[in-house]
Amino acid sequence: MSEQAITRDQFSFWAEVEVRWGDMDAQGHVNNAVYFTYCETARIKLLRSIGVLGRSGGAAQGPTLVTTSCDFKQQVRYPATRDIGVRVERVGQRSFELSYGMFRQGTDEFVAGARSVNAWVDFAQARAVPLPDEVRATLGQYKTESP
Repeated sequence: MSEQAITRDQFSFWAEVEVRWGDMDAQGHVNNAVYFTYCETARIKLLRSIGVLGRSGGAAQGPTLVTTSCDFKQQVRYPATRDIGVRVERVGQRSFELSYGMFRQGTDEFVAGARSVNAWVDFAQARAVPLPDEVRATLGQYKTESP
């Protein structure tokens, strides 16, 4: 994510994620790896909301994670709830890129930002294939201007 200020209005889809006691590490804050699970939760909620169920839903094709990154801005401790905003950055021929903004629930306090690139794959062939037109169009509805 850009070093410019990240604000709530830059995101078009929202997921609420509870911090669990087991998410914390020996330092008493949420372990950095867990942030990727929070993004996964938001990504799956977005995809399910547009009718993409993936392999677990019995589909022959669907998204798979190619790469992801996260910039940590503040520590998070249990108990807490995070609002995770998602926006579509890019929709390509065989992949799409998402950005995530994690905020303290109900506030503008930004705690982390992340990105993911997701390929559309044929599960039997184990290779990337073109995004279906309807998925491309629906993902396009979640594009917002980046800062």
